[in-house]
Amino acid sequence: MPPTDAGAATGHAPATGAPALTTETAAPALTTGTAAPAADPVSPGSVPVGPVSAGSPPAGPVPAGPVPDPVPAGPVEDTAEASAADSEDTLDLRLPEDFVAAFGQPPGADAPRADDLLDGIGDWGPTVTPVGAFRLLPVRLERDLPVVSRWMNDPAVAEFWQLAGPQSVTEAHLRAQLDGDGRSVPCIGLLDGTPMSYWEIYRSDLDPLARRYPARPHDTGVHLLIGSVADRGRGLGSTLLRAVADLVLDRRPACARVVAEPDLRNAPSVAAFLTAGFRFSAEIELPGKRAALMIRDRSLRHLL
Repeated sequence: MPPTDAGAATGHAPATGAPALTTETAAPALTTGTAAPAADPVSPGSVPVGPVSAGSPPAGPVPAGPVPDPVPAGPVEDTAEASAADSEDTLDLRLPEDFVAAFGQPPGADAPRADDLLDGIGDWGPTVTPVGAFRLLPVRLERDLPVVSRWMNDPAVAEFWQLAGPQSVTEAHLRAQLDGDGRSVPCIGLLDGTPMSYWEIYRSDLDPLARRYPARPHDTGVHLLIGSVADRGRGLGSTLLRAVADLVLDRRPACARVVAEPDLRNAPSVAAFLTAGFRFSAEIELPGKRAALMIRDRSLRHLL
């Protein structure tokens, strides 16, 4: 599962040499999450569709008098346990791609293409923030691998993202997303045109994370890593987290919530999310960490 820490690294489970993305403190790196393997894609399958046959009418006259109610073929199971058991396998259902892409769309909204689960991040364009113009640019390996690998080898980041080592380690992590079904998109964050952060925007409702909290259709997750030590510890993390959460809500009308799961040990990361308008929802157990589930609600975005 991708990282979620707002310290030095907010994505895999990062924390940079200097206090990674933190909230005004030179503490652990601002990281949001842990760089875990991408979730298995939801593969399309077949959903039976067709008329329900009522059968042939009986031959001969219809007897007068009341018609008895049909007797059900067997007991109807409607217990909480049955529902819980069914929901456990939700992510394993094989649904048609167009159904997955359109599910949860509000009335009147255009359904995204089946192969674009995040509504064209590359076309979102820049947004104005108090610290300058910011833009998310989807990763291109030939252009971005060297810088992302360098950031991942910062000790503060590596503590949480666990992607330190040769470029091939970072490359494998990026390729898993780039070659996937589009449910997670790795991005470079440009501030006034300068690459300064790494982001993962992902469909948390289609991620294994959805098994650990009451996910809703089109919930969108974020992971963040602030690359330069000079950019950490001065409030950039919370400012950019708010800007990106608002970008998601503006560009993805079907999404009602932006979520994150920073490592509870990364106090600067958790604080950055709170300052950015996220609310603490719960503590959840994830592979390799105990995380704080943070949520930014569309309905509360102008209040927090």
